[in-house]
Amino acid sequence: MVSSPGSRRVRKQPEERREEILSAAAAIALAEGLERVTLRAVADRLGVRPGLITHYFPAAEDLVCAAFTRAADGEREQLFPAEGDPLSRLRRFVAVIGGDQSRDLSRLWLNARHLSRFSPVLDAAVIEQEARNDAGMVQLIQDGVAAGVFTADDPLRAGVRILMAVDGQSAYVNNTREAGGAVYPDFVAETAEWTLGLRAGTLVSPPAEPAG
Repeated sequence: MVSSPGSRRVRKQPEERREEILSAAAAIALAEGLERVTLRAVADRLGVRPGLITHYFPAAEDLVCAAFTRAADGEREQLFPAEGDPLSRLRRFVAVIGGDQSRDLSRLWLNARHLSRFSPVLDAAVIEQEARNDAGMVQLIQDGVAAGVFTADDPLRAGVRILMAVDGQSAYVNNTREAGGAVYPDFVAETAEWTLGLRAGTLVSPPAEPAG
């Protein structure tokens, strides 16, 4: 029996297929954790055989690292956009960090740092992503200093301090306590204000007005 044209599977170009695999792996990592990024899990999500995934990522560890890197790269595009003046870019950084969309990424970073203890390959990926985030923050601070908006004698030191505040707040992302919990929504904003010589309240989001 001759198969109909509609039943034939379209053969994708290697780069297109690789991007599809990376997107699926990153989605699994964000939603379920890096431990759930397996060759079979990605294959099932894409509706293909695990052997196809192995063709692009022979080692499962490489797929896990690639999934983390893809997700971290996507986060950095949100945190450090090229457009806008330094203050508006910093406000965007604070808003993204404090937004609901950052919760999965906070969990992913916690997950990656824990697993990196047991995987030199993942450890190298975490270190590289941290360095890229450092560079993004340093560039933002240098632009702000040049514009006369920020004050920082050492942009790297200032940037790392702000990113450590992000990590400190993210450490409580799995905390389910509501009243009296350790998560303080303005912690990153206030740390950035103090670090960069900004007036208190410059980066803090105004409280929502009561409904009705």
